[in-house]
Amino acid sequence: MKKNVRYFVILMLLLGLVVPLTAQGTKDAMGEQVVLTMGSWRTDDVEQMNRLLSEYKKIAPNVTIKFQPTNPPDYNATLRLQLDSKTGPDLMYARSYAAGQELFNAGYFYDCSNISGLKENFTASNLAPWQMSDGKMFAVPFAAVSHAVYYNKDIFKKEGLSIPQSWEDFLALNAKLKAKGYTPLANGLADEWDIFETFFLGLLPNYIGGASQRVKYESGKLPLNDANFVAAFQAMAEVAQYCPQGFESVTYNDSQVLFNSQKAVMFVDGSWTAGVYKDASFDWGLFAIPAPLGRKTAICFHPDMAITMNNATAHPQEAKAFLTWLCTEEGATTASKNLPSGYFPMIKFNIKLDDVHANEFLALNAGKETDARFVWPALMNLYAPMDQAVIKVMKHQMTPKQAADSIQALMK
Repeated sequence: MKKNVRYFVILMLLLGLVVPLTAQGTKDAMGEQVVLTMGSWRTDDVEQMNRLLSEYKKIAPNVTIKFQPTNPPDYNATLRLQLDSKTGPDLMYARSYAAGQELFNAGYFYDCSNISGLKENFTASNLAPWQMSDGKMFAVPFAAVSHAVYYNKDIFKKEGLSIPQSWEDFLALNAKLKAKGYTPLANGLADEWDIFETFFLGLLPNYIGGASQRVKYESGKLPLNDANFVAAFQAMAEVAQYCPQGFESVTYNDSQVLFNSQKAVMFVDGSWTAGVYKDASFDWGLFAIPAPLGRKTAICFHPDMAITMNNATAHPQEAKAFLTWLCTEEGATTASKNLPSGYFPMIKFNIKLDDVHANEFLALNAGKETDARFVWPALMNLYAPMDQAVIKVMKHQMTPKQAADSIQALMK
């Protein structure tokens, strides 16, 4: 009897070892379910990003990524607060140039330099906005945006109007539309950032040139109150009369509604708005903000979004795997198909876009010099004062020369 009991005890001990091993094997086979959060300033993209992240889940079934965007103007401050308090997202959108570099230097952004495919599958120019001076990468390039003039093709056709080839033609077009009782431009000033980013920085390369000239202003070799800069501010003073009545109180959303409801004929804006008009009741198109006579039209094609990971994430392997996927042709293709219209992949692979207007935006780049928004690479400290200078010029509270002088004074 004692012998039988001894055998029984041994058997139970063996079973005690086997059961946990079997259970552990089942857990490994199924894989641990991991939930990652992704921060962003793109509140308009919830539906599209959820589609993209659902596609990624087919590749990594054990990983769920939750898209949690923040109101765009609040993103920088909110993200910094989250990171400081150690409640930041696992993955997040990274601003280009100085804003992103600051968070990398603070130790929050992951060093992405060795992510497979990053250095090989993106051009040097597309890596540069998220690259430190020592070559380290703090994010994976995700999408670029462009600036242009949206216009109502039906009204142009009805009134026998053509696309302007120069800034002088553009002003004449606006004058003709206003004389016929139309509101030529939908742009307003209430939200402040949009008139500066989309309009002023959109037309600025036409007056000062592209990247090769921009760096001369950054270094101080050229002053920010030279004749070219004054002319750019003058252009903003000239178009104010063609904006909606009471344009000082018109918000960015109001501008979109004015164009979409055909109460304004044109809207100077970014490619990211294209999806707003997908169900428009009229035919619309795009043309480049034209340069003044004697100059070549250039395009503001801005490296807008990259994605990085939090150095403090509890799931670094899974977060890094997602970034690695974005550096592949499969990942970039999937992203381009699920991003909103007007966001353009930056990877080397030749990815075909299905949206007609997205291709129309890209076609504007053909044969033209392109550059990022002027202040982003090295002069973000001038963002707010330059923004206010544009607004004051349009309100006729400051002359173009005074505006340019006020910005140059900050460089000393």
